[in-house]
Amino acid sequence: MPMGAASWILDATLMFLMWAVMMVAMMLPSAAPMLSTYARIASAREGSRAYHVWMFATGYFVVWTGFSLAATILQYALQNVAIVSNGMRTGPTAGGVILAAAGIYQLTPLKSVCLKRCRTPIGFFMTNWRDGARGALAMGIEHGAFCTGCCWMLMALLFVAGVMNLAWVAAISVLVLLEKAAPYGRAIALASGVAMIAAGVILAIRY
Repeated sequence: MPMGAASWILDATLMFLMWAVMMVAMMLPSAAPMLSTYARIASAREGSRAYHVWMFATGYFVVWTGFSLAATILQYALQNVAIVSNGMRTGPTAGGVILAAAGIYQLTPLKSVCLKRCRTPIGFFMTNWRDGARGALAMGIEHGAFCTGCCWMLMALLFVAGVMNLAWVAAISVLVLLEKAAPYGRAIALASGVAMIAAGVILAIRY
């Protein structure tokens, strides 16, 4: 294999692994209540089968792994057209556009529907329960799809301040956790959406 191709494959693999590990680290805290609820229900219905919980978690993170692959492809595409720098962040104008777009998405009905399904573990299991290991995997995938629909634009914000900016990663993780676990999660999503739109407009026009 030519050295250039080998280097590109290595870079792409490392970038994908970076995104995959980061998504697990960012989403695990907000997924913990769902996993705990599943473990209690599964234990009562099917007995103590810890591997079913692992199957549910696997399904959940399979979806986020797919998102990580899409994010890797997007990052390469944006770097090729110089929208994202080698420092893995956008310029002010593009960053402002991403902020405003994420804010608008926070206000949409799709965001509301996905967030509602992520916020109510009991309601999710009452309408989507499937027995067995395959059922656990299928429910994990379905729940992961709703959570991806809820949070994908928030993950795009990583490009604004830098994908490897740990303070920014932590801030987004906290916002995701508050939306899913705080008593007024939907209100938090709406307020953050308005703030993102305002910040995006300011960032785009200021520079």
